[in-house]
Amino acid sequence: MLHIHGGGWVAGSPEMTDLLHEILMDTCNIAVVSVDYRLAPEHPYPAGPDDCEAAACWLLEHAAAEFGSDRLLIGGESAGAHLSAVTLLRMKTKYHAVDRFRGANLVFGAYDLSQTPSQRGVGLEPGNDLLDALEGSHSPLDLFLPGLPLEARRDPDVSPLYADVRGMPPALFSVGTYDHLLDDTLFMASRWRAAGNRTELLVYPDTPHGCIALPTVAGHFFPRLFEFLKGSLENSAVTRRTDTSLADATI
Repeated sequence: MLHIHGGGWVAGSPEMTDLLHEILMDTCNIAVVSVDYRLAPEHPYPAGPDDCEAAACWLLEHAAAEFGSDRLLIGGESAGAHLSAVTLLRMKTKYHAVDRFRGANLVFGAYDLSQTPSQRGVGLEPGNDLLDALEGSHSPLDLFLPGLPLEARRDPDVSPLYADVRGMPPALFSVGTYDHLLDDTLFMASRWRAAGNRTELLVYPDTPHGCIALPTVAGHFFPRLFEFLKGSLENSAVTRRTDTSLADATI
């Protein structure tokens, strides 16, 4: 599994999810490679996506020899979900190798960097989310995309919501309803499904960005994640269903 960490393109490191990766390794019997991509503002777009692309290309060539399997997964949280989607699109358009990826775990990602309504705070009560800063100036978006005008931010390599997503692998999308990236997940999951890709969508009521760390969410999310990853690798019935049900916040 190629994992791409979050941090708003400006922070974070591969080590921040070591515990999760150990659990994934033990539970799903997979190897995990996490990308130490360059961060903004010192290294704005396209440095981070280029590093993730390089890691994916290395796995395409070396995964079987290094890890004993050429079946690949990809995933990440927040900015990591965005970079995972961008990486998959580059694998499709530049290398015609997106079919090597059996599944994508896309957790509360940003997919329209020209900003969806929820990114702008529409429909959200102030103070309920960690990402209130997205509504103001000098946001992580501006550090990642310095000087890039609005229309240019809709380039599919920047905002995967605007890409042709036909032929993409099965994906598990997850988000909370207090999250500023709620619309991004809802819109992207809808386009993924409409393009004929196998899609699962988990929406957790009354939870903010980073909701999978909450005990009430984690107890539901992680079993679903383990099921999804195992099913993607085994090409089981899990990846053949489309599940867009609202997750039960009381679980």
